[in-house]
Amino acid sequence: MKIDLIISAEDIKKAKVYKKTAVVIDMLRATSVITTAIANGCEKVIPVLTIEEALKTRKEYDKKAILGGERKGLKIEGFDFSNSPIEYSKEVIGGKTLIMTTTNGTRAIRGSEGAKDIIIGSVLNAEAVANRIIELNNDVAIVNAGTYGEFSIDDFICSGYIISCVKNKMKVELTDAAKTAYYVYKKNEDIESFVKYAKHYERIMELGLEEDFKYCCRKSTLKVVPQFINGEIL
Repeated sequence: MKIDLIISAEDIKKAKVYKKTAVVIDMLRATSVITTAIANGCEKVIPVLTIEEALKTRKEYDKKAILGGERKGLKIEGFDFSNSPIEYSKEVIGGKTLIMTTTNGTRAIRGSEGAKDIIIGSVLNAEAVANRIIELNNDVAIVNAGTYGEFSIDDFICSGYIISCVKNKMKVELTDAAKTAYYVYKKNEDIESFVKYAKHYERIMELGLEEDFKYCCRKSTLKVVPQFINGEIL
């Protein structure tokens, strides 16, 4: 098995993900929201690219559908919830459909179409994602959402953590990018401390989202592996 790494949604090329297992990561915060929502009983998540598409999609559903997401880290006007995983409790999300649009994460998910399988990764479900990667037994492209089209420390260290979880269980071949993520993680296994160097961290703190940050850095507390299939994450 070969593991490659794509550093941002802007850098996704179809050939890089084609027929591979794509693992999409936007740990601060979209994929942490999706993983939490599914773990708390969300029926499905529909990732869309624009606010207009989200509003249009909601009209196709009954009251079981809610709108969630952000622009520049802030809740979108008229939406039910923001991009905070803490908001998506069992009471809020259980049995519901979440229609979601974010600045980076949903772009990375939709940009990975063409992969054989698209799974959602985060620090929260890293061990479960590693087990699913091994189960699928296919070459892997880890897709970092990045921040506004650029490299992001948070997604990179999360990738290294997932790669480490896989390497603990089987032999894999790593590209240079994947190998670098792995070694960066092995030198910085305290993810919370390392991510504080990220520009994205500064924005999270600026918005007063320290609790979100701490939550998103919890290692392998969730066992679900959401999967994007035909426009829906189940």
